[in-house]
Amino acid sequence: MNDAYLNRLACVVPPHEVNGFYLRFAASMLADERRRTLFGRMTERAGITHRYSCFAPGEDPEGPALDAAGLFRRGDFPGTGARMALYAQAAPELAATAVDRLLGEEDRDSVTHLIVASCTGFYAPGIDLDILARCGLRSSVERTIVGFMGCYAAVNALKLARHIVRSEPAARVLVVAVEICTLHLKETDDLETLLSFCLWGDGAAAALVTNQRQGMRLERFDAFVAPEARDMMRWTIEDDGFDMVLSGEVPLAIFRMLDTASGGAGGLSAIDLWAVHPGGRSVLDAVGRGLDLSTQNLEASRSVLDRFGNMSSATILFVLETMLAGARPGQAGLAMAFGPGLTAETMRFTTV
Repeated sequence: MNDAYLNRLACVVPPHEVNGFYLRFAASMLADERRRTLFGRMTERAGITHRYSCFAPGEDPEGPALDAAGLFRRGDFPGTGARMALYAQAAPELAATAVDRLLGEEDRDSVTHLIVASCTGFYAPGIDLDILARCGLRSSVERTIVGFMGCYAAVNALKLARHIVRSEPAARVLVVAVEICTLHLKETDDLETLLSFCLWGDGAAAALVTNQRQGMRLERFDAFVAPEARDMMRWTIEDDGFDMVLSGEVPLAIFRMLDTASGGAGGLSAIDLWAVHPGGRSVLDAVGRGLDLSTQNLEASRSVLDRFGNMSSATILFVLETMLAGARPGQAGLAMAFGPGLTAETMRFTTV
């Protein structure tokens, strides 16, 4: 059977750094000084220094609007239709930037398949066709969208790419994950909701998967589901945008799921490289406890969280790019991302 390799990655973020501004804006929605102090203490421990948005922040975090364009005004945040229009403008541009960085000057006609992962917006004709047009790909490229699967979607996109290459040895599969998470801020004084939003940033990543022996060999994919934790992580479409529910009990549920799964997964002691989706500092802490990992094992994941926050499906590709920069040939790796379900999707790989 033909092997499939993730040859290389390119990751990008938009130009507007917003972490400090967003934290102050969120705090301003808490009228009670005690709760505002608690919010500040918790965000200081979040492990995030920078996050980026496609939308320039306003002049004053306690002023009338979150963004410079005045679209997110206090008391009048946009509805879902307006947010989807913004997604249709921002997502293709960010995705195309990642693809252009990945492909450079090489022949774009060599790309045979395109797989796009995204959960933060919808429109049709969709982002897949926009990527073809913006990046000069052939209109006959076979296209697949992995939609609304949340943070683990890029793992499933790579799984599909592996299946394609193993069945069609000449295939050159372009995988793109793009998320505009900052579209979905809501006005609320609910502390848990505000803390959840303070994780999110925008980002895009592109990867090339072929049968050429370069980068990492994609070897095996597994999924673990904790149905009893199904309602702890939800992503629903409401009239005022997408509503993300991320319970504070998620880290404990992940710990329990992995503690159980690791007993039957086998071979975890042989893993050299751990690419864990940084869903938040507490999530990484739970993974570390559940799988008995060292601080060094999670260094790449914590670095991505610190520099970019949680960019949903794109984030695991950022972790892989960071990790591969210092990897040696022959190292065994395990990538892992979490999402609604509660689900963990995993990918085993070996660097070459």
